[in-house]
Amino acid sequence: MTRTLNVSTTQPGAYPTIRDALEVASDGDVISIAGGEYAEPLRLDNRRITLVAADSAPVTISVRHSTEATVICRGGEVTLRGLRIRSSDATAVQAVAGQVKLVKCEVSGGYGATVAATQGAMLTATDVSVTSGQFGVVFDDAGGMLDKCEITGISDDGLIIRVGSNPTIRNCTVANCGYRGIYIYHAAKPTLERCEVTRTGDAGISVASQSAPSILSCWVHETQGVGIRFERGCRGSIEGCRIEGVASPGTLIEEGASVTVIEAGDGVHASRVGINAIEGATQQDEDRVEKLLGELDSMIGLAGVKAEVRALIDEIQVNEWRRSAGLSVGTVSHHLVFTGAPGTGKTTVARVYGQLLKALGILPKGKFKEVSRRDLVGQYVGHTAEKTTTVFEDALGGVLFIDEAYTLSRSTGTGNDFGQEAIDTIVKLMEDHRDAIAVIVAGYTSDMKDFLDTNAGLASRFAKTFEFENYNPDELVLIAQRIARLDDYELAPGVDIGLHEFFVQIQRGESFGNAREARRLLEGMRKAQSGRLRQLGRIPTRDELRSLVLDDLLAAAR
Repeated sequence: MTRTLNVSTTQPGAYPTIRDALEVASDGDVISIAGGEYAEPLRLDNRRITLVAADSAPVTISVRHSTEATVICRGGEVTLRGLRIRSSDATAVQAVAGQVKLVKCEVSGGYGATVAATQGAMLTATDVSVTSGQFGVVFDDAGGMLDKCEITGISDDGLIIRVGSNPTIRNCTVANCGYRGIYIYHAAKPTLERCEVTRTGDAGISVASQSAPSILSCWVHETQGVGIRFERGCRGSIEGCRIEGVASPGTLIEEGASVTVIEAGDGVHASRVGINAIEGATQQDEDRVEKLLGELDSMIGLAGVKAEVRALIDEIQVNEWRRSAGLSVGTVSHHLVFTGAPGTGKTTVARVYGQLLKALGILPKGKFKEVSRRDLVGQYVGHTAEKTTTVFEDALGGVLFIDEAYTLSRSTGTGNDFGQEAIDTIVKLMEDHRDAIAVIVAGYTSDMKDFLDTNAGLASRFAKTFEFENYNPDELVLIAQRIARLDDYELAPGVDIGLHEFFVQIQRGESFGNAREARRLLEGMRKAQSGRLRQLGRIPTRDELRSLVLDDLLAAAR
């Protein structure tokens, strides 16, 4: 069974050092380290263990004046998460065989490689920053992956891949290196995808000694030497790369090298490579997304609306995957129009939609703010713009839900109506903060069409219109049953048939309240029940207190 062992110099009952915890840890255990500096070298031989920072406070593992690495992993499976690992004189992290995973770590070293993977090791690094050291990261007869990592401030070569190593390097930036950015030699076969190499003392990417890399959609710029160089006897490919601001000839392929070159098209852009490849991309909570979609599915009726919401979520997710892959992504508006009669679930769906956008990383807060005309329109010239702006800014990072939005376009007959000023202000603010908020306007179908015509730019701000249809009698019965159950009531036998008959016969004009009618009817049934139970002349039983009977329905319907 996996255990979590706590390390802290101040917490009672915690281990005072990381090595103390390692001595008692078993395979699969997690060592959670409190913030602070731990001046202790770690030797992890054939261990299957995770070391993780306990909270937001920095955890620094450092060694000074030593020729050995700060953290050495020989064999086993080791994960290091959220740590600062430093060596003043030598390697910071060394992986010898086995598997080592670095996640959201900051690593700095001295002489030699800051991070080294050797003897068949599999090194995986995600969101890792490598700063200072003679060499940044070295793969020597090793494999693995670097994803969204930055290697900068290196005195010699930033990234070395040699002796048959075949890692995948993607969405990484190698910058400010004293010699070469990436040096590939001794029959190495790495794949470089969407990487940025810049500000190097010599070549950006140098390939030698029978190596055969694949270099895809990379951006090499502002280097003192050529952008990419292949020496005699090397093979490989250069596809869709941009070489700018480098020494002539830009790409140098020596005689005797066999390299396939496919020039970059107009669609390749520098902003979608390196660690900037994910600029604008978001962290998605997929479990939360599925849970929220489950809540949406549990709502009664609304099949068309549910399908439309799912289609929007699918589009957002795919766009984020495209962005992370370095592909172009079109502008997507998250503003919506909800039309339909009252009580059809517009507010509930709007709340879930806001939480979905938060879980998808689109909106940072997912906050829901519901307003109406009186919250936006002022009483004198200039007051409306001020009120509307205050409301809008308070909703930034979440959803602004404007119910009965069409009332903004209707004159009150007082002679000084500022509803149009509110509309114009909203249009401008939606443009100024297009990615920081989701605005949803709601109201009757016919009235909302007129509302969208009040400003030339209003309709174009909204991505889609969702039509909320009236619930049918069967759905209204289910809604009434759910309301009763949530309020800790039970419907006696036969009441559901009576409810269905009531909802079949009720008048359904444009202002029909749908779920509100069901709730109003249940409130009337509870009042009828109260009068009925008071007349018993005794304290009702628990079952009697919970039960709503057909007579209660008949009394409420009258």
